[in-house]
Amino acid sequence: MPTATRSLALVLSLAVGTLVVSPASAQTMSPVPDPTPVITPADQAAFEQWVKVFARTAKEVGISAEAVDTNLTGLTLSERVVRANESQPEFTRSVWDYLNGVVREERITQGQSLLTQHQAILADVERKYGVQGRYIMAIWAIETNFGSILGSHNVFEALATLGYRGRRTAYGRSQLLAALKLADRGDMPATGMVGSWAGAMGQTQFIPTTYLDYAVDGDGDGARDLWTSLPDVFHSTAAYLERSGWQRGRDWGREVAIGPDFDFDLVGRTTYLPLNEWAARGVTGPGGDPLPQVDVPARMVIPAGHRGPAFLVFRNFDSILRYNASTSYALAVGHLADRIAGGFEIQQAWPTDLRPLSRSERKELQERLNTRGFGAGKVDGIIGANTRKAIKGFQKQAGLVADGYPSSELLQALRTQ
Repeated sequence: MPTATRSLALVLSLAVGTLVVSPASAQTMSPVPDPTPVITPADQAAFEQWVKVFARTAKEVGISAEAVDTNLTGLTLSERVVRANESQPEFTRSVWDYLNGVVREERITQGQSLLTQHQAILADVERKYGVQGRYIMAIWAIETNFGSILGSHNVFEALATLGYRGRRTAYGRSQLLAALKLADRGDMPATGMVGSWAGAMGQTQFIPTTYLDYAVDGDGDGARDLWTSLPDVFHSTAAYLERSGWQRGRDWGREVAIGPDFDFDLVGRTTYLPLNEWAARGVTGPGGDPLPQVDVPARMVIPAGHRGPAFLVFRNFDSILRYNASTSYALAVGHLADRIAGGFEIQQAWPTDLRPLSRSERKELQERLNTRGFGAGKVDGIIGANTRKAIKGFQKQAGLVADGYPSSELLQALRTQ
């Protein structure tokens, strides 16, 4: 392999393991503040020595001494970043609270105005990538409130802190190297790289490796500037979605209604059925109107269990998930895009009386499922495919609706039955 590739492998070998982060996930991590950690003079001295070693290795992979020395000199081990990185949020925000927070009337109105204002650029983006302007507006709104909140951290300092200390050292080191490459090739604005505590940058919050791989020079000035150039921002966001599998001209999905005999085993990331087959299984529009009789594959999403709204989502929903691997986020992007285009509110009521489980309660849920032999897997508080399968197993045994939803009612049933 080329020398630069071998040297890059050397840099990455300084970290333990590999972490893949989608462009927006770094911005949407929202840690609960902990007491400020104490960073001693010895900690700072050790950090500065680590930065010197990293700087030498960065130069060995071919990054210019000017880019390395300019951006790695005088960095401080950031207490704000350490605090954010080491926090472990206890409580989870419900999908309906999240949607209420991001899909607001004033944001819809502003999105409609900006969609009209930038229609020429967005039309060019759609012709090139097949991504409709309303989705670009929705991502722009959710990530930085249309570019008004770009973060306040020096990206090099934040990523060096993450690379040196904590639970994301592999991520921090790979992203720091990518940020230096961006600076070296001229993709850094004159005011310097600013972003989130986890290194997400620009108006649609790309992490450095994503910036390197997907950012586009939309205005033709020779640089890729996601801080101040809206053509670059819009083209880059669409380019990422396109390369994530976006299907030209298609929507994200639609709200539907399911009947009382619906088979919840059909709910999952891999179960795609044509719309006409879902219709044959009793699925309708939210008002009971029939689904289109077309052979378009879709999968079922029920983010709040059988008591909440249901959605049939298309392949473009999964492209949004590549941007941020959160069902709530992808649903918010799709719904906000619909509202900007004049669509309706979600029709089915959310089960707002259901309290989301805290992290400790989710771990208890997994422990109790494992104890009963349902195979929830690792007790980590993350409700993944194995945990949902285990929940369904218990629900079927207990005579409950087997929707796989981790509610407080379910946990209580595990405690008492």
